Amino acid sequence: MKVAIAGGGTGGHLFPALAVAEVMLERGHEPLIFISEKDIDALATRDRTEFRFEKLPGIGMPKLLSPAIFGFIKRFREGVGAVRAIYKKFQPDAVLGMGGFTSTAPIYAGMRRKIPTFVHESNAIPGKANKLNARMTDAVLLGFEDCANFFPRSRCEITGTPIRKSLMQRVPKADAVAAFGLENSRKTLLVMGGSQGAHGINESIIKSLPLLKNLPLQIIHLTGAEDEQPAMANYRRENVPAHVAAFCHRMEEAYSAADFAISRSGAASLSELSHFGLPSLLIPFPHAAENHQALNAEIFERQNAAVVIEQSKITPEFLAEKIRWMLDQPARLQTMSERVRRLAPDDAAARVVDVIEHAVNACAGGKN
Repeated sequence: MKVAIAGGGTGGHLFPALAVAEVMLERGHEPLIFISEKDIDALATRDRTEFRFEKLPGIGMPKLLSPAIFGFIKRFREGVGAVRAIYKKFQPDAVLGMGGFTSTAPIYAGMRRKIPTFVHESNAIPGKANKLNARMTDAVLLGFEDCANFFPRSRCEITGTPIRKSLMQRVPKADAVAAFGLENSRKTLLVMGGSQGAHGINESIIKSLPLLKNLPLQIIHLTGAEDEQPAMANYRRENVPAHVAAFCHRMEEAYSAADFAISRSGAASLSELSHFGLPSLLIPFPHAAENHQALNAEIFERQNAAVVIEQSKITPEFLAEKIRWMLDQPARLQTMSERVRRLAPDDAAARVVDVIEHAVNACAGGKN
């Protein structure tokens, strides 16, 4: 079958889209992936030559009474026109939207073609785009069961959040640590803020470095582009062993090297932490739409799989104390590791493709 997948704008939309596309290729299907015009999409897809990508203009939906709604409608119409032209040649059998308004035009055009359409919602609470998109789809695929309450009129399937094939393979810990130029004799903390980094987390860690430099600790810190150079300078000044980079193209090595993590709580990051069994200090992005990162983190905290910290309450002393607590509690870390593994299915991408295959086959059978 041919399937259009729309999933650009953030790593949380794009990386699960790539994971689904990988399974489709393995099963002999042909995916086409719509991405946004953002730099993060270009960076994350530059080496993925096995897929066909199409860029779409993306714009967040403003309030209905805002004058900006006219610009949104104009861009949306342009997007629908572009999608229809692509569909005319590609002839998709189904459409899957992974969230964000990059998904809306492909889903709308798919609905108009009367082919099976789906939306995947990774978070514990849907954003504005998926609340709209769900009205045009045959089913809503969910990362967290808690989210089903927000789609009372939709058929919901619990699939989990897909993880890219490269991340399914764990790297031997010694090899992973060596890949970052670090030592096996120290505990390794992975600090990450999502695909574009997180300035709030970066700043908090950097301010805590004077209190961390005497611990048996080393850090893999993925900063995003803007904070990379300042962070490097601070690690060198405080003499804390670390690998600092804006972005990591081999996250399976970063996860395999780490003993625990400090992270935002976007759904894609949480699924990856779960797959690798990494205990974590979760710092939800305080300005996330619908406060979805805090709600995601609460699911992990309720299962004692992570510790949640509000960004507004962080001081250097407080953060250093939490890191020391993680280092000093090996039994607690082991328990957290076991519990976090249970929170996300490893076969989420396959589950998504199963649902789409079933719908397309049923549609074809009905036509026959």
